[in-house]
Amino acid sequence: MAVIVLAIAPLAGGCAASEAHTRGGDPYFEQAGNSGYDVEHYDLAITYDPDTGRLDGTADITLTAVADLDGLSLDLRRLSVESVSIDGEQADFEQLPPDDSGRGGELLVTTDPPLAEGTTHELTVGYGGEPGQPEDATGGLYGFVSTGDGAFVANEPEGASTWFPVNDRPSDKATYDIALTVPEGATGVANGEPVGEPRTEGDRTTFRWQATDPMASYLATAAIGNYDATTDEGPRGLPILNFVDEDLPADALATTRESLALQPDMIAFFEKLFGRYPFTSFGAIVDDDDDAGYALETQTRPIYSGVAEESTVAHELAHQWFGNSVTLETWADIWLNEGFATYSEWLWTESRGGQTPDERFDALLEEPDDSGLWQIPPGDPGAGELFSDAVYDRGAATLHALRESIGDDDFFALLRSWATDHAGGNVTTDDLVALAEEVSGKDLDEFFQAWLYETGKPSS
Repeated sequence: MAVIVLAIAPLAGGCAASEAHTRGGDPYFEQAGNSGYDVEHYDLAITYDPDTGRLDGTADITLTAVADLDGLSLDLRRLSVESVSIDGEQADFEQLPPDDSGRGGELLVTTDPPLAEGTTHELTVGYGGEPGQPEDATGGLYGFVSTGDGAFVANEPEGASTWFPVNDRPSDKATYDIALTVPEGATGVANGEPVGEPRTEGDRTTFRWQATDPMASYLATAAIGNYDATTDEGPRGLPILNFVDEDLPADALATTRESLALQPDMIAFFEKLFGRYPFTSFGAIVDDDDDAGYALETQTRPIYSGVAEESTVAHELAHQWFGNSVTLETWADIWLNEGFATYSEWLWTESRGGQTPDERFDALLEEPDDSGLWQIPPGDPGAGELFSDAVYDRGAATLHALRESIGDDDFFALLRSWATDHAGGNVTTDDLVALAEEVSGKDLDEFFQAWLYETGKPSS
């Protein structure tokens, strides 16, 4: 990934402009992210009014320049910037709108004097407006999604820019403080753990949350609504904080409660396979609004749209190891998230007396050779197929075929090493291939080529 160094000349009126040199993010989403700096911490203060749909925010961003910078860009779409300062001094800026597809949208900031490579700075952005609600490749809403009584946030893949200025690429992990100010009577939920008690002033209440483990921007979340809050404990007293929409229908509520009650057992089960749970808390946000139509593994506190099914809870929990702690470097490697979480879901289902991984694998092999499952290569599916069956199911089938090839002992040693050796970092498929070959002592290049990068049903 190329380092992007912006050279932005100030314009009259306190703005700056340069569109040609603002790219440098992920190959699938070139309009998102900038590799010229690394964010260490986001301190976000968000006020949201469900009646008007307006969001007002202040973002204090601690960043380190990885090159000499005359300027930098942050991703921000459809929200208007009111002020920008660097180290307490007002900075010139300009905004670029999203493209015709609704993607993109950037804040360009002149850094005068330039930021020297290796130096750390505080960037403060004041902004506001009505967040946009783009659709992902499946047609589901993502980013900051307004609901009848509030909102929820599902950023994957590059929707964080719908609610705060961000370096929106998965390789730039940061810690977060998130303060949510909402109408009195509503609840604001985010990643990590609550800080202090909610504080009410006038007709608004502020909830403060802190996520101390580095987190990719697509995993940050915020939810605002009328939630029934409950607590549970996992292994070693791990806090489990659940927030379930009070308006959930009775049947969905019953299913959700049954599923969430299994979280402590699920954590214990996966810890035996993958090692210690990687974060300081877990839990769930279950919203009655089903506009998204999916769940997302937001770090420490997955979100569920409409209902939390048992298999889905297992899937999102597994992501805390595979996707959240061990995070893809670029979106082309999304199978490292979804294939691993899907296979973990298979293992949990087997432990509960359901279908075995062998049975799941055999059923997939019955799928026609010309189906999308076998015609989309999961190792590089393309931006439009990030959430395809090939990424999830063929990704999981790849792992099962690998298990058959190298044997159970080496396979489960591989899973544990993958989760522990790369904890907190970013990875590529090449990293997995190298570890699999190290653990098994086998040359696996042809195996992974057939299963991940070629069309058609693999013969091996």
